[in-house]
Amino acid sequence: MSAASNYPLQGGCDCRQVRYQITSAPLIVHCCHCRWCQRASGASFALNALIEADRVIHLGLEPEIVDTPSASGAGQKIARCPVCRTAVWSNYAGAGPALRFVRVGTLDNPDLLPPDIHIYTSTKQPWVILPPDVPAVPEYYQRSKYWWRPDSIARADALRARQQNT
Repeated sequence: MSAASNYPLQGGCDCRQVRYQITSAPLIVHCCHCRWCQRASGASFALNALIEADRVIHLGLEPEIVDTPSASGAGQKIARCPVCRTAVWSNYAGAGPALRFVRVGTLDNPDLLPPDIHIYTSTKQPWVILPPDVPAVPEYYQRSKYWWRPDSIARADALRARQQNT
């Protein structure tokens, strides 16, 4: 996780029409190796920074929201540039609109957000070598103090409480 002094971070699409800024560290950064992410991204994994939607500030064109299927069957909403079609973040049905899965590769400096955990490693490409110092799980996981930082757990709990009160 990058230092607090690195924030805010900016990012956007290929044509630079959609621009955004994240105002704080994400809750956690997932490197997902599931086959669904492989197919949807056209790559060997997806690198997503989970962050509260109110910590993502729009600086350019509003992205177009595209409803797509997901492995869970509940679908996801992908925010894409209406010009170049680059995906900049997703909202999954289970997390709702209050939590964004920002595509780390769309940050101006993606090097600042390496993965905190590798998930769905049971279906990773066999030639992908995982670093021994980063947690890895064969499927998904139950959020716990072991995987999430205490401040991230507190933020996620606050987000969940706000959602229940609306």
